[in-house]
Amino acid sequence: MRWDQLDRNDSAGALFGTDAVTTRTFDTPGFSGITFHEIRARTLLNRVPGASRMPFEWTVNPYRGCSHACVYCFARRTHSYLDLDTGHDFDTQIVVKTNAAELLRRELAAPRWKGEHVAMGTNVDCYQRAEGRYRLMPGILEALRDRANPFSILTKGSLILRDLDLIRQSASVTEVSVALSVGFVDNELWRSVEPGTPSPETRLAVCRTFAGHGIAPAVLMAPVLPFLSDSPEQLRATVRAVAAAGAGSITPLVLHLRPGAREWYMAWLAREHPHLVRRYETMYAGGSYAPKWYQRQVTRQVHEFAAEFGCGPSLPGGARRLRRPEEPAEPGPAPARPRGSVPAAPPSAMEGDTQLTLL
Repeated sequence: MRWDQLDRNDSAGALFGTDAVTTRTFDTPGFSGITFHEIRARTLLNRVPGASRMPFEWTVNPYRGCSHACVYCFARRTHSYLDLDTGHDFDTQIVVKTNAAELLRRELAAPRWKGEHVAMGTNVDCYQRAEGRYRLMPGILEALRDRANPFSILTKGSLILRDLDLIRQSASVTEVSVALSVGFVDNELWRSVEPGTPSPETRLAVCRTFAGHGIAPAVLMAPVLPFLSDSPEQLRATVRAVAAAGAGSITPLVLHLRPGAREWYMAWLAREHPHLVRRYETMYAGGSYAPKWYQRQVTRQVHEFAAEFGCGPSLPGGARRLRRPEEPAEPGPAPARPRGSVPAAPPSAMEGDTQLTLL
C-alpha cells in the first residue's frame, strides 16, 4: 500500500508514514471481510481543487474507502492512489484517521484558518459502518461547534441520529446544513446497488426525525439511474416519499460515471442488467456525465412532482443558524420567492422549524 507518497492532494509530501499505520480486523458480523487501517493523519482540512464543480472549498474526510459498497460511488478512484483497486478494495479496505478530532481542533485554531465552510460526507460517508466503532464524528462536531465554524453533512447513514444533539448545538451558534441521499425507494434495486447502506425507508425515517426536531434536511435524490430508477412512476414515488418524510427540499442528480467508478458500475450492470450495457455505453459515450438534455428532463420531472407534493428544489440562501430561545426573531419580511417556484417545505411543516439546507 503506497502510504508514503500520499498527501492532501495525493501528489507529494506524505500525510502519514508506514510506521503510523495499524491494521485491524474484527470478528463481528458487521465487519466481516473488512480490514481497517488506523493511521494518525498529519492534516485533516482538505482544500477542494479549483476545477471542482463543488460549491465549497474545504472538506473533512475521517475515512477513506466505504463499506456502503455503492457500485456507482465516484470516490472509488481515490483508492487507486494507495495502490488499491477501486472495486472490492474500496469496499473492504477502510482507512481510519484515528486522530481526526484532535487534529481538526488544532487546524481550526491556526491563525491562517478563516472559518470557512467545511463540508463532510462529500467523498465517502462519514457515517458509514466504521463510525459506529471508531466514533470520530462526535469529536469533529464538537471541534466545529466550539469554534462556531459553519459546516454541512451529507450522508446515507442512520448513525447520524446519534449526533442529533451535537448538530442542534452547532446550529445554535453557526450555519449548519444536513442532507440525506435517497436516490430511489425501490428496495430490490437498493439491495443490488447500495448493499451496505441503510434502506431508503430507514434514511427517510432519519429525515422524519430531524424534521421533528426543527431541522428539515435537504434530500439529494442521487443518483437517478438511467433506465433503472428514472421512469415517471419511479420518480414520482420517490418524491412523494421524500416529501412525506418532511424534507426541506429535494434536488435530483443523475448518475455520473468517473474513471474508477465507471468500470465497477459497468461490470455490475453487465452481470445484473446486461440488456442495458449498450444503452449506457451510448449515453455516456461523451464522458462521465449523462447528456444535458437527459439531465434537464429528469430535473424537470422531479420539480413537477415536488410542486405536486409541496417539497421544492434547493433554493438560494444557504444554511440557516437556529435562533436561540432568548434571541429576538429576525426583523423584516421573508424574502419573496421567484414567480413559479414552490415553498421549500409545506407551510405546516415549517411552523416553528428552521430549514437547514445543503450549501
